[in-house]
Amino acid sequence: MAGAIFFNAPALAQAVPKEVRIGWQKGSAILVLGRRQQVVETRLKALGVESVKWVEFQFGPPMLEALGAGAIDLGSVGDTPPIFAQAGGANLVYAAAMPSAQHAVLVPQNSPIKTLADLKGKKVAFGKGSSAQNVAIKALALAGLTVKDIEPVYLSPADATAAFNGGNIDAWVVWDPYFAIAERRYNARAVADTSDKRLASASYYIAGRDFAAAHPVVLSAVIDELRKLTIQAGKNREELAALAAESTGIDAEIWKTAFARAEFDVVPIGAAHIAQQQQLADTFHALGIIPRKIQVSEIVWRAPAPR
Repeated sequence: MAGAIFFNAPALAQAVPKEVRIGWQKGSAILVLGRRQQVVETRLKALGVESVKWVEFQFGPPMLEALGAGAIDLGSVGDTPPIFAQAGGANLVYAAAMPSAQHAVLVPQNSPIKTLADLKGKKVAFGKGSSAQNVAIKALALAGLTVKDIEPVYLSPADATAAFNGGNIDAWVVWDPYFAIAERRYNARAVADTSDKRLASASYYIAGRDFAAAHPVVLSAVIDELRKLTIQAGKNREELAALAAESTGIDAEIWKTAFARAEFDVVPIGAAHIAQQQQLADTFHALGIIPRKIQVSEIVWRAPAPR
């Protein structure tokens, strides 16, 4: 595939790193589970890696800043952070894809907002550069609106929670488990959500380009362990909810709600993913959200063939 990043055989003989650093979020249940069960540590120890460091982030953009700065080696994010990162010249690659967590456009239960069209002129919160920004843009488009028709309020999930409960915003676009938390704890009502395939997207494992180039076998091993863990977790959702609750402090019933509507898979980056991300990048450029055109295919990593 044009622009994809491949590695030749000599790269496979390079030394392994002493430590692999993985960024995770509370919403990244598989990474929460992986951190607990240490399956990545076990797999990498056989390759000579001494340790795995798990670094927590609240949402995607700060994680990709850390990746771009070389502070971590791998993380999982929604579809939008990599677009901003690539436009900003970050040294990253797409390593694998997975279904995104469910997102929703949320309003208070007693809000007069009943449809997406009712968002016109309202304060709508979402994380700038997060997957929620893309969902917000697509949701507005379904009602014939753009971001210029609302008052965007750029907030992290924690800050948006406070603003939502304080009545300081009219709507909030966010992903699970925050979507489930808002439903169960705060009686939020979804005006739209990503069960509507017109709003759905993917999430991605993103790696530092230098790390992927220097350690393709290690990166492949990490992705493979996470794929196996993901498939197994999808078959044991209640157990996953209990483990996620214990690891994050978020109630198991909230995780059960989130996992009941989640899909569990990890796949190589395919043509459809690239096309979807390219369309998103082109849309963001046309709207003036990113400063330059980008080619998503230029930062797609391919695992080395088994030897």
